[in-house]
Amino acid sequence: MRNLLLFATLGLLVGLTSSPARADQPQSAKLTMVVMDPLAAPLSCPCVEGYAQRQYEALQAFLEKKLSRPVELHFAPTLSVLKKDGVALDSVDLIIGKDSVVRYEGKQGKIDVTALARLTDKEGSTTQYGMIVVPKDDPAQTAGDLAGYHVIFGDVDAAEKHQAAIDLLTAAGVKLPEKLEVSAACSDGACKILELDGKSAAVISSYAAPLLEGCGTIKKGELRIVAKTKEVPFVTAFATGHLTAAEQGELGQALAEVVKNPELCGQLESLIGFMPIDAQDAVKKK
Repeated sequence: MRNLLLFATLGLLVGLTSSPARADQPQSAKLTMVVMDPLAAPLSCPCVEGYAQRQYEALQAFLEKKLSRPVELHFAPTLSVLKKDGVALDSVDLIIGKDSVVRYEGKQGKIDVTALARLTDKEGSTTQYGMIVVPKDDPAQTAGDLAGYHVIFGDVDAAEKHQAAIDLLTAAGVKLPEKLEVSAACSDGACKILELDGKSAAVISSYAAPLLEGCGTIKKGELRIVAKTKEVPFVTAFATGHLTAAEQGELGQALAEVVKNPELCGQLESLIGFMPIDAQDAVKKK
């Protein structure tokens, strides 16, 4: 009889602990994550095997487990596109994308963003750079040789293709026109200089170079690099002002733990996952 009573009591306890939450019980608020990483699978193309196919759905599942809250995932090349898709900008909690682009668009959209961590690539780097290219038979060999050239820059929000390239050419003594020609896509600028007759160059992103040839946009060897800009931060995870300081701290800690999951690192095409911003600053100071 005592055994039957014990089993009945245990059964009742199990039933209580495994029963679904009541409607009046508080639920963890969802976290809205927006991915603007140009190497994310939905924002790129599968032209180069094992490259530019980052699986952020895996990060979504990882964060849900670590933070014990649902994560809603959206992909968008720009925040303006996200807005058109009906996602309110003031509902976004986490943005992962090109550092300069997120900062620029955050300012334009009046969204406070705080950098938490940067995603390492397969070699462990968190940076990228701009490359000034010319047609393969062009006589230019250095940045200084581009005086008088028609140069196609990237948009102002792409630091590696715009300001970094301006700084490089100016330091090399190249006088630039008051109004610069810009092209949002690396492929557009690269194709255009192949169509122009003589003295033309384009600035493309280092991460985009493999895709230009891999996707058949240009033929292998058609373009030649004459100069590289300084390195600038690449893919960065930003928390918005929608999160409290404590929530930002928890999110930053969760991202820092991606390194402990080799499978997830592989899915993100990353050597050691996310590197905290303060950790990078410490490395620079040494």
